[in-house]
Amino acid sequence: MKLLTRAFYNKPADILAPELLGKYLVRGNQKLKITETEAYLGPHDLAAHSRFGRTKRTEIMFGPAGRAYIYMIYGMYYCLNVVAGPDGAAVLIRGAGDISGPGRLCRSLGITTKLNGVDMTVAGPLYITEREDVGRQKIKITPRIGVDYAKEWKDKPLRFVLT
Repeated sequence: MKLLTRAFYNKPADILAPELLGKYLVRGNQKLKITETEAYLGPHDLAAHSRFGRTKRTEIMFGPAGRAYIYMIYGMYYCLNVVAGPDGAAVLIRGAGDISGPGRLCRSLGITTKLNGVDMTVAGPLYITEREDVGRQKIKITPRIGVDYAKEWKDKPLRFVLT
């Protein structure tokens, strides 16, 4: 099981997001293949939390790459992101294994904001490893989900699904 390095994560989110597909999200004794991701490109991306700049909530998004950015939506669901490069960019893990939806994924794995900021480049409570198989993958690319507020950014093809 080979962990992903900080250098691996330190790239634009739209490059990192499809590269995470097929890799394994590890939480405790659970290991699930990542099947769906979304890229959030940084402060200029109107769908990214970092569009408001550095705040207490978004500080983690401004580096270093490879840390977990976890937040709550709708007052009841947690979402897991991994920080990418450059500053303010992250990749949302939308699905893994047979679990679809970022809130369901976090609930199934017991991921909460207590893990916000965890360094995912070391074997700890939450990390990602290389794929065991190295075969070719088919990837479907679509617009992101649930970002209708993001004006011209709502239709950008930044969601990646392993098919």
